[in-house]
Amino acid sequence: MTISIWRYSHLVLALSSGLFLILASVTGIVLAFEPMQTATNGYNPVPLNEVRLSETIAALQQEYDEVLSFKVDQDDYILANVVTKEGDNKALYVHPKTAKVLGVPEPQHPIFSFTTNLHRSLFLKSVGRFFVGLVSFLLCLIAVTGLLLIIKRQGGLLKFFNKVQPDYFELRYHVVLGRWFLLPIILIAATGVYLSAEKFSLLPSTRVTHKIMEPEDHVDENIQASDLAIFKEITMDQVRLVTFPFSPFPEDYFELALQNRELYVHQYTGAILSEQPYPFTYLASRLSLTLHTGQGSVLWSLILLLASSSILFFIYSGFVMWRKRVKNSVGKSKFSEDESSHILLYGSETGNTNGFVLALQKGLIKAGKRVFVAPLNSYTTYKKATDIFILTSTYGEGEAPTNANKFLDKLETVVQPNQLNYSVIGFGSLSYPLYCQFAIDVAQNLRKQDNFKETLPLVKINNQAKETFLDWIEKYNQRTGERLRVEAYLPKSNFLKPKKFEVIFKTEVNVDQTFLLQLKPRKKIKFQSGDLLAYRPKEDQAPRLYSIAKYNGTLLLSIKIHEHGICSRYFSTLETGNKITANIQKNTHFHFPKKATSVTCIANGTGLAPFLGLIAENKKRIPLDLFWGGRTKASYQIYEPFLSTHLESKQLQQVHLAYSQEGTKQYIQQLLELHSKEIAEKLHNGGAIMICGSLAMHKQVLEVLDQATLTYINQPLRIFEEKGQILSDCY
Repeated sequence: MTISIWRYSHLVLALSSGLFLILASVTGIVLAFEPMQTATNGYNPVPLNEVRLSETIAALQQEYDEVLSFKVDQDDYILANVVTKEGDNKALYVHPKTAKVLGVPEPQHPIFSFTTNLHRSLFLKSVGRFFVGLVSFLLCLIAVTGLLLIIKRQGGLLKFFNKVQPDYFELRYHVVLGRWFLLPIILIAATGVYLSAEKFSLLPSTRVTHKIMEPEDHVDENIQASDLAIFKEITMDQVRLVTFPFSPFPEDYFELALQNRELYVHQYTGAILSEQPYPFTYLASRLSLTLHTGQGSVLWSLILLLASSSILFFIYSGFVMWRKRVKNSVGKSKFSEDESSHILLYGSETGNTNGFVLALQKGLIKAGKRVFVAPLNSYTTYKKATDIFILTSTYGEGEAPTNANKFLDKLETVVQPNQLNYSVIGFGSLSYPLYCQFAIDVAQNLRKQDNFKETLPLVKINNQAKETFLDWIEKYNQRTGERLRVEAYLPKSNFLKPKKFEVIFKTEVNVDQTFLLQLKPRKKIKFQSGDLLAYRPKEDQAPRLYSIAKYNGTLLLSIKIHEHGICSRYFSTLETGNKITANIQKNTHFHFPKKATSVTCIANGTGLAPFLGLIAENKKRIPLDLFWGGRTKASYQIYEPFLSTHLESKQLQQVHLAYSQEGTKQYIQQLLELHSKEIAEKLHNGGAIMICGSLAMHKQVLEVLDQATLTYINQPLRIFEEKGQILSDCY
């Protein structure tokens, strides 16, 4: 419930202040350039911590007829108000040691002047300042709620910078950029609120009140200010403002504004007549102004520029996310829960799962079913229901989405009047260690309940892959005799446009009924090893996916002929020169890890295919080993020519083979156990592991790797999974 409140608060605050935030962000971007421009003037030739105040005073008094005051600004420029020997009153930027003129202050550029007034008050004076302060406060709340949502999404504060689950562009980078810019945005907003509160006198006074000691009556008026001990002790980096005595009479004195206090100093004796520290509110006000404007720091100005720009992206991406949620929102069902024969319950934190829920709902209605749709938390008794479908994602650390977090408790207490045939579909990402964990929990609990009968085993859908969903629909139709058709209602997939490919090479079918097929695109297209070829045997059937090796600009596939496989048998009949039409699906989470210190590739059977191309991408020749499991040595022969080339080029360091039906009769997980210490140390040193093959193999390999990391480096495998060092593409 709490996370739901934060989410809706985040949305409402953003919607209510969006227009003002756009204006504030655009003007903030413009104003971020002003401190950068000022810093390029170069009026700070020496470090001020190397210059004594006495040196600067002596140089000024020697160079000019009279010195009224000077200040040190945020860029460490010294701006002096002086009377020249010609009698002219001037403001000049001067050298801290010689007092020579370095430049003269320029008036604020009209663009910056206009933008400053717009940014501060919208040209509405006090009313405008109030609105700007209010929007700053709302922005602060938006950023804080956003921060809490990211912490929850990532599974806790300690996992804040762990890999972000792949998703559509706007959602993914809303999180990615949020992790980097929410803290600067909170600082911008909080300092904006503070400065606004100060303008409306809502904070304690920052004024410093002095009580001046009586000066000595008899003093030597020939002593020069530059000879006073106190000015020799103070370096110029401590100084903000020095105001010179109005007259040579002893009752007039120097006024010094330092970084943390103010001093009144006798002009002949150097005695401190008054010393007052600045109150906290004054120091906070100065710090807020610096943090809010970036004055004196090119680096912080650049951060403010990027943070202001990111706000515009957050507004855009947040709007896209909101529209998707609205578009995918599940409306009121035509039939009530007691009238319906088919119940569709869903759990989703971001609304992505809802697209599949809507597609299934429309497909069932098209098939003539009475359908009731509701969140999992609305679970109750269903008088006439015969079938129940549960579609759910997992949130955080294997937890239920907000609208499903009460379901398991209700499942224990609600007794169904009739037997229900159930199916559970889980949505998640293999990049996360607790892949589809909540869906697993739901399926396990349903098996324990009376009056529930499983129609199909739990299916897990990786990265919203609609092909897996369509494959489940086909299996459901085969099991039940239904004729559900849902493809027309599904969300748009991430396919590229259909392309034509020509067969340029095909091996003979080996003893394992496996062969290699090489395809050349008829037109130039972009793809990488690890992407997927999607071939649809018929228009109304789900496409079959094949992992791609990019080899000399062509697609290389490894295909096993299945007894009842439509696509695999069709591909086995193709000859050189034949053409097919297929799609390429991007699979970015299984591309070559360019920042890894080493790569360990693990595959069984046809899962070796993408590695034939991925190894070729090892241009830097970092340590790369391959572990492969097959039935016999003959199984390996179709891959050997390709891998031999990689071994000769040093792009592949070693090949480790496990044969389950020959020699020592090893499975790949047993082979990995022999090298577990080496693999664990590579992971610890920043290496990556890529796994491709069957899901059964994937599970067993992860168990071996987890044991290895616990044994040799005292860390669970999930630590490396969360860092994105374990890449999987299994089926």
